[in-house]
Amino acid sequence: MENEEAIEKLRGWFSGRLPDGWFEGPPEIVLDREEITVIGALGVPALAEDASEVERAAAVEGGVQRFREETRDRRIEIAREAEHRFRRKVSWGVRAGDQTVMFTTLSVPVMTRLRQPERRVLDTLVAAGVARSRSDALAWCVRLVGAHTDTWLADLRDALQQVDRVRASGPDLTS
Repeated sequence: MENEEAIEKLRGWFSGRLPDGWFEGPPEIVLDREEITVIGALGVPALAEDASEVERAAAVEGGVQRFREETRDRRIEIAREAEHRFRRKVSWGVRAGDQTVMFTTLSVPVMTRLRQPERRVLDTLVAAGVARSRSDALAWCVRLVGAHTDTWLADLRDALQQVDRVRASGPDLTS
């Protein structure tokens, strides 16, 4: 299943399967080889107009916690169905206000070979207390690069989707 088509299928399936009222609008679906991530937008709790930022942040935190607790059993049931159907693990999160909170995420080991200069970078991050292990240090580096190259990575993903579309419209060489 090509990535864009897979995401459309997943978005449709989850939109049809999720109970009405869980999220404001359709959920965001993020897909990779191992995991389907479902992120839904929650409404912001109603507060007095003069509520402080601290009160607003606490209300969002409380709303996220309430949603997490109240939907746990149904989310597990839906995730099991999706995992069986789509052969990938399902992770859940919500977006409330300007925060995204992930409830579950999959941590996948990735094999890599690093030369000494790269290992020294990781070891320096561990020695400085930035990370607990080389694995944590590598994940930290990947997040840092991702945070500073969002636009470039988005352009690259768009280009890969265009390549997939062109391949799909090409001649069938299997016959």
